[in-house]
Amino acid sequence: MQQRLPRFKEDPSKNYVGCVVGDLRYAIPIPAVREIVNALTVLELPNAPPAVLGVADYRDEVVPVVSLRLRFGLPFVPTTRRTKWIVVESERRLIALVVDAVTEVFRSATVRPPPSLGLGDDARGIEGVAEKEGSLVFVLDVSRLANILTPIANAEIAQLAAENSK
Repeated sequence: MQQRLPRFKEDPSKNYVGCVVGDLRYAIPIPAVREIVNALTVLELPNAPPAVLGVADYRDEVVPVVSLRLRFGLPFVPTTRRTKWIVVESERRLIALVVDAVTEVFRSATVRPPPSLGLGDDARGIEGVAEKEGSLVFVLDVSRLANILTPIANAEIAQLAAENSK
């Protein structure tokens, strides 16, 4: 089994990594975050879900790369200096979430349930709504965002990983 790098030092007074996708602010719970990195080279996967840009070699592991812009129905924009990947762990697998920018690490004591908007609530991947300096921030549910990776995509990723290890 591959040796895992130690996680970044967590500050117990902080519980979210803040990021921006389009015009909205989001947060990812720190326990799910492995690392924040600059964009890496992406290998496209044929017939992947639209939000899956492909896979990348991240620390000798092949990980799927998911664009949160595309996942949330926003238009694709080219990578800039501010574009970051938030590598998260969901159900013992790593996924790189592409965001427009990472803003800060912060604490929010209360997270309210997200508003019910009917059909598609589960697909949105919103766990709740936190408050940061008087503004609302959507807290992302990493496991629901990972549901975009179908069993077919999982098999393709496993095949690429096997081919990479030869």
